[in-house]
Amino acid sequence: MNRFAALLDRLAYEPRRNAKIRLLADYFRDTPDPERGIALAALTGGLSFQHAKPNMIRTLIGERTDPYLFQLSRDYVGDMAETVALMWPAKHGVNYVPTLAEIVAGLNEASKADLPARLASWLDGLDEVGRWALIKLITGSLRIGASARLAKTAVASMGQDISPDDVELVWPGLEPPYLELFAWVEGRSEKPESNNPAPFSPPMLSTAIEDTANWREALDPKDFAAEWKWDGIRVQAVGGRDADGRRVARLYSRTGEDISGSFPDIVASVNFLGALDGELLILRDGGVQSFNVLQQRLNRKTITTKLIDEFPAHIRAYDLLSADGEDLRALTFEQRRLRLDAFLAGAPNPAISLSPQIAFTSWDDLTAARADPASHGAGVDADAVEGVMVKRRAAPYVPGRPKGEWFKWKRDPFNVDAVLMYAQRGSGKRSSFYSDYTFGVWADGEEGEELVPVGKAYFGFTDEELLKIDRFVRKNTINRFGPVREVTHEPDEGLVFEIAFEGLSRSSRHKSGVAMRFPRISRIRWDKPPREADRIGHLEALLAPLV
Repeated sequence: MNRFAALLDRLAYEPRRNAKIRLLADYFRDTPDPERGIALAALTGGLSFQHAKPNMIRTLIGERTDPYLFQLSRDYVGDMAETVALMWPAKHGVNYVPTLAEIVAGLNEASKADLPARLASWLDGLDEVGRWALIKLITGSLRIGASARLAKTAVASMGQDISPDDVELVWPGLEPPYLELFAWVEGRSEKPESNNPAPFSPPMLSTAIEDTANWREALDPKDFAAEWKWDGIRVQAVGGRDADGRRVARLYSRTGEDISGSFPDIVASVNFLGALDGELLILRDGGVQSFNVLQQRLNRKTITTKLIDEFPAHIRAYDLLSADGEDLRALTFEQRRLRLDAFLAGAPNPAISLSPQIAFTSWDDLTAARADPASHGAGVDADAVEGVMVKRRAAPYVPGRPKGEWFKWKRDPFNVDAVLMYAQRGSGKRSSFYSDYTFGVWADGEEGEELVPVGKAYFGFTDEELLKIDRFVRKNTINRFGPVREVTHEPDEGLVFEIAFEGLSRSSRHKSGVAMRFPRISRIRWDKPPREADRIGHLEALLAPLV
């Protein structure tokens, strides 16, 4: 465990990407099985523990230190794992340090009643860095600046002529501790083969087109095709046959999570041999519904017939990865699109339809379509469009985010001027600053105009702007509710934010009755008094066509 903890500590302080890869590769090269495979699972989000939860750690530290002191320390430090690691009382005479594999096995095997004592014994035997790493492992949020892709890149670097994409392609068929993977990259065995009859394929991802400098001049529109960017969740529908010839159908999320149990209606419709890439939506009365409607089907523990009837799921397919045992990913996007069209036409399916492409000859044409989907082919589905996807016609389907192949171009966000009402300290590097903000708009109350909260945001501003907002919060605090500060928001005194957001939904949890989707601060209106901020009627007008 100490070696894994030291690795996490080094990664957390190392800003250079190539240096992180070297650190990871050295660890994997020098650490035996199964320890390194368990570490790889931790770094790639492949571990979960049924009973070990953050609240258990809070209870344990509360039994050993003053709870109020811990809360003050947690607010100041900004990270629970670091706070507990430093405050945990050292227990002299405890010299046994468990391995990472032992800890993971214990977390999986121990009952809910036995786990607190076992966890406490591990914390007693570890030093500060080890305790910090253990708590990070349990909470599942390492936050050390090393992504799953980076860890897989480090594994690939251990082999001869093995690329990160090669590792991505075999990854879905592997499980911790990844013995076959390490044996392959070290040249001790052949490339792993999956026996999954309906396997997940690592998805190809896009970049924001605005991130490409002078993209209108740099990209030739004749080289690209465009389609609508649907406001749903990306999925893969895969059909195959097992060793006994029985049909197998699965539905995967973009990250490879098997969500078949949540959408039995979709799984039942997968009567083909192949893999489709597309967007999961709710199709009701012939029209695609907003993401707010789709949320009624997401993360449900119980799927009833009534729920399926009220929120019928549907896939808009935009890529074909395999068909009848043939892998199509090496074909160009244009070739795969033709195959997809024929594939769906040959076996009509009411639960799956072809995502239409957008006709354009210039970037100005596509700009117009992006601004007004209803007039450019989206029709009744226009409200479910959040932008356009731009894909190079010659692009193969490869894992990750290859540069210059697929682009996303979202519609311009909505904007509203809202008043800062409450502020709270952030986490990590922002733990000393009030960087998490709740804001509101004006509404008619029982005693006249009042501010009603409509959202929260914690990004969209520079470090220099954060310092100014933090000073404003400290100088203008009028009340405190635990770690939350209420800030003055009188009509002539206060701070106005211009908030950008992607959409709105009805919300019974908000006093305003609405909730924003993906809000962020786009501008700080030091020049604008709170009385000139927007009213709830402005949001209601935006909400009407969105629900």
